[in-house]
Amino acid sequence: MHHDRSPSMARLAAASLAGTAIEFYDFFVYGTAAALVLGPLFFPTFSPLAGTLAAFGTFAVGFVARPLGSMLFGPIGDRYGRRPVLIASLLLTGLATVAVGFVPAYGTIGIAAPVLLLVLRFLQGLGLGGEWGGAVLLTAEHAPPERRGLWSGFPQVGPAIGFLLANGTMLALSAALDEGEFRSWGWRVPFWGAGLLAGAGLLLRTRLTETPRFRELAERDERAAAPLAEVVRGHWRLVLLTAGGLAVGYAVFYTVTTWSLAYGTERLGVARTTLLGCVMAAVAVKGVLTPLAAHLGDRFGRRPLCLAGCVATVVWMFPLIALLRTGEPPLMFLGFLGALLAFITMFAVTSAYLPELFEARVRCTGAALGYNLGGVLGGALTPIVATALSHGDGPPWGVAAYLTAVALLSLGCFALLPETRPTADRPEDGRSAVRPLEAGEAAV
Repeated sequence: MHHDRSPSMARLAAASLAGTAIEFYDFFVYGTAAALVLGPLFFPTFSPLAGTLAAFGTFAVGFVARPLGSMLFGPIGDRYGRRPVLIASLLLTGLATVAVGFVPAYGTIGIAAPVLLLVLRFLQGLGLGGEWGGAVLLTAEHAPPERRGLWSGFPQVGPAIGFLLANGTMLALSAALDEGEFRSWGWRVPFWGAGLLAGAGLLLRTRLTETPRFRELAERDERAAAPLAEVVRGHWRLVLLTAGGLAVGYAVFYTVTTWSLAYGTERLGVARTTLLGCVMAAVAVKGVLTPLAAHLGDRFGRRPLCLAGCVATVVWMFPLIALLRTGEPPLMFLGFLGALLAFITMFAVTSAYLPELFEARVRCTGAALGYNLGGVLGGALTPIVATALSHGDGPPWGVAAYLTAVALLSLGCFALLPETRPTADRPEDGRSAVRPLEAGEAAV
């Protein structure tokens, strides 16, 4: 059934990767700005620590909005197709990001400045909440079953590219401009650049075809009438387990890419460019290795890789803090790399795993909801909790303990989930594996 579609897999993978790269660029450019300049510009009446916490608070709003985006866009994807979701989510995130670049600072318009920032950050998160589900289903539902992990892994390379683009632009600008110029207008340029990227992404996406699985559902009239209600009623346990499982990945990623930047520059006195360089090098390696980890998911199954990633995180969090504390670039790089490799062991396979866990009629809603709730649990709170835990003079062991605890929670959640990799006794959709989890369905 799929073989006539396989030749275009490369084009599909490119389109989904481009989209996630652009959307995550938008999301990360904000995170970097929050760590570097948003505190003093938009919350000048706060102390430096409170200003950083407030800037990370606006950062967190983007995460809270993401599951709401899944609730908004997921049902559209399940009712009307995966393609409309890809276009609408990209437009929303792109426009909100460009608008951030135009918000005047607190000194100009007072309290309206942080309020506008919050609203736009919320809209960014809303768009990103729709993006991921659409992008992974585009590849997962087109791919031949035995290579689904590999092809679905490509959208997961997008965040690494988005991160490198966002931070590379910020780095170049902060190197080229003096502090005054960077603070007055330099930091805004990457936000304006998002407009060009969104335009390019839309060009790619308008040419895409709908997935075979969705067309099949539409032809047989098997689409869910109320996908969100169906997910909440019949699949709530699955949503909570996937969210809990993915929480550690988000916690680790944002500890490395957001909190460590703020901590290293403010507390350890490491130059911003040095730290960003170490983080970016680690993210680049992670991006390159993502398809390999995704391919391993096709060989050994999704669940074993998720469990391995959790165990690796438990082992590595205290060494990560010790290596960061040295302030030595090669050692900090090593700390970041170890953490991100543990992260990608899990996250490379989630784009095949989550769609396989949910049945096709509610897949766009269920997979996106689990993925983005994990973001709230792990991503939204982590920079805030970590900043609060690292205010003393000694090494921030509290941060390592917190991350280890999250990793153990995620390990427990993955242990309760079934394996879904298609095999001879588990048909192409991998769905029979999930049936035991949905006992509530029969009663509905």
